[in-house]
Amino acid sequence: QVCPRLRTPQLPVWLCGISGRHSVLFGTDSLLLSDWKRERVFHLYFYNGQQEQTTTAHLTIDTHSHHWEEDQSEDPSGPEKRRPSVEMAIRTKWAGATVSWNGTDPFF
Repeated sequence: QVCPRLRTPQLPVWLCGISGRHSVLFGTDSLLLSDWKRERVFHLYFYNGQQEQTTTAHLTIDTHSHHWEEDQSEDPSGPEKRRPSVEMAIRTKWAGATVSWNGTDPFF
């Protein structure tokens, strides 16, 4: 029998398959699961368990960023616009969100 806390987690947790690797994206704010207003600016943590990742990445997600203010002269398919896979995974839930890596080098 499955424990009720495993069926309904108290904290937001997503198990991800990104670029052929298993990883965990999680938050420490339990209200993120039940209060849509908390989804404006919030923090998530990302861990993929790979040898090159020595610490859990602390990400700040802003779902109300002004994506139209980005430089329109840049080629969106150019290498300088390449986005990490974890950011693209986050945008499947929060379309248009910006992700700040807070000093951590993004993983590709």
